[in-house]
Amino acid sequence: MRKIWYRRILIILVLLATILGTNLGIEELQDEEKRQEVSTRGVDSTLLIPGGMPIGIYMETDGVLVLDTDSIEGMDGTEYAPAKNLVKSGDYIVGINGEEVNSKNDLIQAVGRLDSREVVLSIRREEEYIDVKMNSVEVDTNEYKLGIWVRDSVQGLGTITYLTSSGEFGALGHGIHDTDTEELLEIENGTVYVTNIIGIQKGEKGTPGGLEGIIIYNRHNILGTIEDNTECGIYGTIKNVDALFEEQEAMEICEKREIELGAAVIRCAVDGEVKEYDIKIKNVDYFTRDENKGIIIEIVDEELLELTGGIVQGMSGSPILQHGKIVGAVTHVLVNDPTRGYGIFIEDMMNADG
Repeated sequence: MRKIWYRRILIILVLLATILGTNLGIEELQDEEKRQEVSTRGVDSTLLIPGGMPIGIYMETDGVLVLDTDSIEGMDGTEYAPAKNLVKSGDYIVGINGEEVNSKNDLIQAVGRLDSREVVLSIRREEEYIDVKMNSVEVDTNEYKLGIWVRDSVQGLGTITYLTSSGEFGALGHGIHDTDTEELLEIENGTVYVTNIIGIQKGEKGTPGGLEGIIIYNRHNILGTIEDNTECGIYGTIKNVDALFEEQEAMEICEKREIELGAAVIRCAVDGEVKEYDIKIKNVDYFTRDENKGIIIEIVDEELLELTGGIVQGMSGSPILQHGKIVGAVTHVLVNDPTRGYGIFIEDMMNADG
């Protein structure tokens, strides 16, 4: 699996919620509560270069993620469920019979070398490491199976939010969750690639739209590396800065208390070119329990509405700008009204970049 992105493969991606695990759903706007206190904590005056450019994403999990368990028919014709109640969805397999496992291919090869039914799986479950003893199922002479569905990588398309003076970036504004377990993916490493938008599925009420992009997974198109996947976004280092950030000017970070309701813009490249589109900031919730939903925005730009119908999947991470400062990033769309959605405060996004 680790060599797949070195091969010259052309993949056309239609970014769906199932690819990047974006928590899109029919959301109800939160009631605007009266707030008497506002956080006055200052932020670093670091200047950031705003993004808005699409990026291709490839990440490998830290261990092999367990999706589910299944039953298997043995040589005797009997159905067995060897891993049921022993291995759980969301576990990470990191070893088998004392042998280290880093990828799905490692696991497949190790199972292929089994010469008996007895198996000891080394599992990471949340923060705890445990050994699970189980009996594999012999499905043919000296051929064994575990009855476990697994995944070790994820790929897709998103939008970069900012670049620091040291070449570090933040993107998406939300974490990448596994589509089956719905858990935040624990990653070993990842890579950012050049991508080009080639089409748009326009969003409509009840049906989220999406961007279509071309990503060529080879070393010539690598932009940088991904080091962290958090609830507030993905973070890493851009090594080929000139290929992504051409003639961009740095901006100040906008503190939460500086944000004003009303006119603002988002920066994105839905038609292949980075542009700024008019929006309105409808509400700011300084005390939101969901850090991805501190800002409520509405798309009012006629050009963008004509192109996309509003916010579409793939726009997550598009920077929100107001009065020449970076306010935050787009994170979610309201499926029942694609002209409206949520954003994350740039302060929260920066604080999560640990």
